[in-house]
Amino acid sequence: MLNQPSKNFKNKRETFQKWLDRERPVLITAIAVASTVIILRCFGLLQFWEWAAFDQFVRWKPPEAIDSRIVIVEISESDLQKYGYPISDAALAELLQKVNASQPRAIGLDIYRDLPTPPGNRELLAAFQTIPNLVGIELMPDATRIGVRPPPVLDRLDRIGFNNVVVDADGKVRRNLLYSWPGDGKTHQSFALKLALLYLESEGIIPEAATVNPKYLQLGKGVFPQFQANDGAYVRSDSRGYQILASLRGPTGSFRTVSMSDVLSDRVPADFLRSRLVLIGSTATSLKDFHQTAYSRSLFGPPRQISGVELQAHFLSQILSAALDGRGGINVWPEAAELLWILLWSWAGASVSWKLESIGRSTCCLLSIALVLSVFLYSALLVGWWLPLIPPILSLLGSGCAVVGYLAHLQSELKRSKEFLQSLIDTIPDPIFVKDKYHRHVVLNQAYCRFIGYPLKILTTRTDYDLFPKNEADVFWQLDELVLQTNKQLENEENFTNAHGVTHLIATKRSLHKDAAGNLFLVGVIRDITERKRLEEALKQKNAELSHQAYHDVLTGLPNRQMFYERLNQSLEKASVNDELVALLFLDLDGFKLINDTLGHTAGDLLLKAVADRLKKCLRGSDTISRLGGDEFTVILPGIPGKSDAAKVAEKIRDAIVQPFVLEENTVSITTSIGISFYPLDATKPDVLIKNADGAMYRAKEFGKNQYHFY
Repeated sequence: MLNQPSKNFKNKRETFQKWLDRERPVLITAIAVASTVIILRCFGLLQFWEWAAFDQFVRWKPPEAIDSRIVIVEISESDLQKYGYPISDAALAELLQKVNASQPRAIGLDIYRDLPTPPGNRELLAAFQTIPNLVGIELMPDATRIGVRPPPVLDRLDRIGFNNVVVDADGKVRRNLLYSWPGDGKTHQSFALKLALLYLESEGIIPEAATVNPKYLQLGKGVFPQFQANDGAYVRSDSRGYQILASLRGPTGSFRTVSMSDVLSDRVPADFLRSRLVLIGSTATSLKDFHQTAYSRSLFGPPRQISGVELQAHFLSQILSAALDGRGGINVWPEAAELLWILLWSWAGASVSWKLESIGRSTCCLLSIALVLSVFLYSALLVGWWLPLIPPILSLLGSGCAVVGYLAHLQSELKRSKEFLQSLIDTIPDPIFVKDKYHRHVVLNQAYCRFIGYPLKILTTRTDYDLFPKNEADVFWQLDELVLQTNKQLENEENFTNAHGVTHLIATKRSLHKDAAGNLFLVGVIRDITERKRLEEALKQKNAELSHQAYHDVLTGLPNRQMFYERLNQSLEKASVNDELVALLFLDLDGFKLINDTLGHTAGDLLLKAVADRLKKCLRGSDTISRLGGDEFTVILPGIPGKSDAAKVAEKIRDAIVQPFVLEENTVSITTSIGISFYPLDATKPDVLIKNADGAMYRAKEFGKNQYHFY
């Protein structure tokens, strides 16, 4: 019992080792290709492709419903023509007052106002001071821009948010910056976050540390994981500040919009703006306040950019929807999980190609898997998970192509090896077969084809189960598999039934060979030993007959004098060791000479054979009956308990012999005289024991025959 666990562990280890040996090419290819893809990814060479795939998935997403909490008051190109550019402080003050009159939850002014734009500066400053839920913007300076200061009044009232946008290397916006710490000792909030906090404050929601991770921001139902430099498809990206991955509601036109002219002309109902977040900003193309997002590019049309104010509306909607509705953002896996993900698909590509062993089938299968993977990752994005697509597909196809290339190399080497083997074995007169690791015939010489009785084209790629009876095929398969598993040469004798139903006895020598590409070949050389075995059997039978004649009486088939002496010596040795008795009975037929002289030698021989048969029926299997010659017989009774038991045997023999014998047309009667001696009571040496039994037999004759007498 104590050895059982170690035995199980050993079996498991052997099983794993066999699997590892079998899968080694797949694992090496998978690791090599995955490592290459991971290196390319680490250098950022796949980043643009992954962004493009992500953008396409985003465009395929069903557009979400319009967020009724947000209204955009746009300053269009026609508004600029009507009110001039820049918009005067007076027009802007009037716009703010009219919007405020509709009692919105908050107003966001996405227009720079760091300097007065007369006329009406006093009215605008009054609006800034008297509208408590108004939020202005600033542009924080960075490496490429000098920045724009906020309106001083709103800055003093702490009602400012920055509208800086994080732009990726391909010019698209995919991230939302919530907080920034530019080094002035203050925490700056984004324009969208500032407005969202004003809105959520009335709902009793304030910023707090998330329970899942204290480093994350939580607002109501929404948790906002902080963007890291290598999240998703990003590689060493700028992650300064508190960024999150942006989740836009849809393309341009995802929010209710009214123009500045409509508001100033009182064509907008008060209910349209009441209790909502109102964003005021420019959509005029001449002001070039536009950005590219995942929705900007389409397959059949020119890129469609989104205005800055609508982009801020998307950012704002993402925050509100997460906090109030529990709408999830975009989540990513840890970097280690993404690396394992790449390795997994690299292994899948290598494994599939290795098992299919076909360029065409492998290509179709890999493309199908890539399609299924794309659908799966698109579905994952629908529920808020951005998982790598390009690296696993490259790993899948790369490892598959590598294995297909390797298999093509193997096939080329296999063909070359088969041609070489074919040319080699065709010169050998013995039947020779070559099988692959799947037990299929791949190379056969003409001698084998003649021997089995099938043409070469029928035999190629067939297994033994296609050609031989199942019992023979089972033996061939087991022996072949033993050579394949152990890589040891094996010689064996087997039955071989050819196409004509003739069964030969063959001697097969099997060995394993490997070519330069690692292809395994099982080579078998056959020799027909049917005639040799027949001669051996005949010789063996002849020797057995000669041996039998040397130790048995030709007439009766009983042991002769030579075997009698050997059996007697063996019985005496055993009796000496085991302290047992051995009884020796010496029999002589009474009146046999008269029958022989009267009826002839033929009748005498028949009588002797009949007596031998009756003696056999009277004795145990361990007893030995012998014919010494003429009409004299002996019986060795080893391990006899005592004289009385020997007497019973003698009486049984006497009674059996006295019964009449029918010899062809004659019926004769005969008796026997029996002399009995015992080892070691009467003698310890064989010759003396025989002499004493013979003497007892003569005394039995003297006392009237047909009886037994002890020495």
